[in-house]
Amino acid sequence: MNKKNNIKICVACSTGGHMVQAKQLAPVYEKYDHFFFTFSGGVADEMKKTERVRSIPNIVRRNPISWIVGAVLSGYAVLVERPDVVISTGAGIVVYFCVFAKLLGAKLIFIESMARVERPTLTGRLLYPFSDLFIVQWPDLLKYFPGAKYMGRLF
Repeated sequence: MNKKNNIKICVACSTGGHMVQAKQLAPVYEKYDHFFFTFSGGVADEMKKTERVRSIPNIVRRNPISWIVGAVLSGYAVLVERPDVVISTGAGIVVYFCVFAKLLGAKLIFIESMARVERPTLTGRLLYPFSDLFIVQWPDLLKYFPGAKYMGRLF
């Protein structure tokens, strides 16, 4: 497979609507070496049949052990893969991965969920300071993310 410019892109997102949005960006990343970072389970298992996927157990909000495990496994995945660019549509499971990738020199593009019309997501608020490009799909979110780019609905 001839991949342009030897750029490695990670598409980091949880499953469900976040993955649906991320897959709609395929024309952007599929011409490059790319892989997905998501949480383990049926969706990741199915994707592994046709895509390269790194997955970790889902982080449980009130379980500090799962946060520690998630951080360690995310850091390991970043060290092994070394993405040049991370494109993320959220949600929570991607935070550690995105921060570690950024610390190792990756560019971070975060796309705030189209479902968030008036108030930002927690993931967006956490990753905004690390993002090289932060995209919102609704103009009301610019008051929370003044450096963001409003591009209308992307999906």
